[in-house]
Amino acid sequence: MVTVVFGARGNVGRLVAGGLAALGVPVRSTSRTGDAAHVAADLDVPETLPAALEGASQVFLYAKPTGIDGFVAAARAAGVRHVVLLSSGAVVQPGADRNPIARDHRVVESALEESGLSWTFVRPGMFATNTRWWWTQAIKGGEAVRLPYPEALTAPVSERDMAALAVTALTERGHGRQAYTLFGPQVLTLREQVGHIGSAIGRKIAIETVTPEQARADLGRTMPAMGVEAIMRAWEAGAETTPETSAIVEKLTGMPAQTFPEWAQDHADDFRP
Repeated sequence: MVTVVFGARGNVGRLVAGGLAALGVPVRSTSRTGDAAHVAADLDVPETLPAALEGASQVFLYAKPTGIDGFVAAARAAGVRHVVLLSSGAVVQPGADRNPIARDHRVVESALEESGLSWTFVRPGMFATNTRWWWTQAIKGGEAVRLPYPEALTAPVSERDMAALAVTALTERGHGRQAYTLFGPQVLTLREQVGHIGSAIGRKIAIETVTPEQARADLGRTMPAMGVEAIMRAWEAGAETTPETSAIVEKLTGMPAQTFPEWAQDHADDFRP
């Protein structure tokens, strides 16, 4: 029986597809625009889903609230038994009811909870890979990284660990109706994270402290407004409190979670000119 991986070109989906294939699990990778390696499937276009889900027993899914009802109907009709959803740690944070990202992910979670399908929710906190959106342009250009709160603390979680948890939930028993919130294994300041990227690429990266308004404008050049506000809230909170870390990845997969310095080494080429 096939496992369908939606968004298999994405940062997490491609690692899920690769991890399953390495274990000998038959995989059908999808993307919104198909090619030789990906079946065309768009969660916003319900008529594309039956062919993608035909013969599937399991699915890795990303959160798309506008398409979730069509997905549930197609998954039921195809005989899908289990869905692993890449959700968000925002759904369990204070003020989730006022957070658009949390609300969107809860719409999808609720639909799966009520679908009659077995499900597992993977709820990551701050993505390590977000730093590529925030700082790549400045670092590649030899400019200072502009930060509103250089000493703000976050616990970045690697996409490798999100994927490893998803693969475990898709290949081992006992993960039905479970929700796993995961954070990175260590707390670092934004200044320290920039420093680790600098170490990975072999040069010191300057930091410039800017106002929150300037930071919003900077982030808005590479992120939608909803994402900008979520990041700013997280940074503001990290300037006042210490975020959580978690050991759930090692507990469930047996593999130590990837630290941010290790992540930076793996992604060094992303920050080089």
